[in-house]
Amino acid sequence: MEKATTSHSDAAFAFLQQRFATHYNDIFFNDLAEKTVVVIPSLTLDPEILRSIKGIVYYEERLLCLLMLLRMPRTRVIFVTSVPVDDSIVDYYLHLLPGITSYHARQRLTLLSCYDASRISLTEKILRRPRLMQRIKELIKFPELSHMVCFNETIAEKKLGLELGIGVYGCDPSLYYLGTKSGSRRIFKQLNLDVPAGVEDLHSEEEIAVALAQLKKDNPQLRKAVVKMNDGFSGEGNAVYRYSEAVRDSDDLAQQIQANLPKQLSIVAEGVSYPVFMEKYSSMGGIVEVFIEGAVKESPSVQCRINPLGVSEIISTHDQLLGGESGQVFLGATFPANIEYTREIAETGKIIADELLKYGVLGRFGIDFISVKEETGWKHYAIEINLRKGGTTHPFLMLEFLTGGQFNWKDGVYTMPNGQTRCYFASDNVMSEKYKGLTPHDLIDIAHCNRIQYDGATQCGVMFHMIGALSQYGKLGMVCIGKTIQEARAYFEKAIQVLDANTQHQPDSILV
Repeated sequence: MEKATTSHSDAAFAFLQQRFATHYNDIFFNDLAEKTVVVIPSLTLDPEILRSIKGIVYYEERLLCLLMLLRMPRTRVIFVTSVPVDDSIVDYYLHLLPGITSYHARQRLTLLSCYDASRISLTEKILRRPRLMQRIKELIKFPELSHMVCFNETIAEKKLGLELGIGVYGCDPSLYYLGTKSGSRRIFKQLNLDVPAGVEDLHSEEEIAVALAQLKKDNPQLRKAVVKMNDGFSGEGNAVYRYSEAVRDSDDLAQQIQANLPKQLSIVAEGVSYPVFMEKYSSMGGIVEVFIEGAVKESPSVQCRINPLGVSEIISTHDQLLGGESGQVFLGATFPANIEYTREIAETGKIIADELLKYGVLGRFGIDFISVKEETGWKHYAIEINLRKGGTTHPFLMLEFLTGGQFNWKDGVYTMPNGQTRCYFASDNVMSEKYKGLTPHDLIDIAHCNRIQYDGATQCGVMFHMIGALSQYGKLGMVCIGKTIQEARAYFEKAIQVLDANTQHQPDSILV
């Protein structure tokens, strides 16, 4: 009976996805089509890993950038969150809409909330609320011209799409493995790309120890290796292993490493103990690979999209800012990536995207690299594929919606219709104790009074996101747009100075 039910749901989902593909041109290229976009910004990932991220429920606000879709006068947006979004935050986004009044846009926007800040994912919260699902369904006027947008797609999002009777612009959960650390390495090796030496598809402490021992035997000078869960988030599923000088190459090297693993393994996620890390690792599997060293080392990424018509494209390139004690945590990014290699990584990204297209991958995804400068140029190691939206998705969408420009990955330049170019610096992790207590209204007032907000006339300035996290956690995000990356950075630094000057005297703001 279970197999029959699964088969039926698969067929029903395939029908919805095919209908979505059939109407794709009307949905995306006809600005006057009466379509509905249902935004479910759920981070449907392991709650134990997400637990260490401060204000995680407010990460749902990152997709408020999709309110910019309301610039199309017949488009309706249904935006669902775990907790209500303050009206001042909604007005802040609608004020940015180019070419349409916020009043007109507000008539076509429906905001719904589960009123539930618990640690289960937003999608699971919605599925437990049949009345809420029914309300969403009743608001969808033309299901064939509607679709659901999510942060990532799992069985839960698939089930919700079936309940609502609309397609999902994202990857079928059956392709989940391709976006894991292990699946990524297999794709990269299949394409003969440079990858860090390592082993994938591991599931136990013993297998980790054996892999670490083999890496050390292959490279006696190796000092560090990275142990990664298959499905981590923002580096929080990683741990760094430092080889002890006391451990010597011998027949029992793996046993020595396993015995010292609890002491030598530095877990990135705060508050996650060694037993919990190993339990999660055993459950979802993972990899071990060498820690790439380099005097000049960068962490660029490429963002891609495969549409329902089977066309793959490069959307953007970024240089990621990684931090934390082990340098594994995503803090922010600059756009576009370094001109010295942006085309190189984009070309590699296109090769990977075309390969994923063969498997049936759909929607936006990112590919991370580690790039080391050598005498002959840059060497790029493919690190992972993220079959979901990420920390670089919403900044680029905001730039695109506000300026109407295009990124030419072949020359690494983003150009607006007026011929001017734009860059940005973005972060989700601006945090300070003294920002606690600031309300959304306070932040917007400070920004306006100090002239740091985005200016539609100059098409430069600062946009804030995750504003809901500010009062409780002293945390928010920024996208700082400038004519150059240096100017974008200057906007960021000015915004920090303004916030610091307008809050109580506490420790300086930090990126954490």
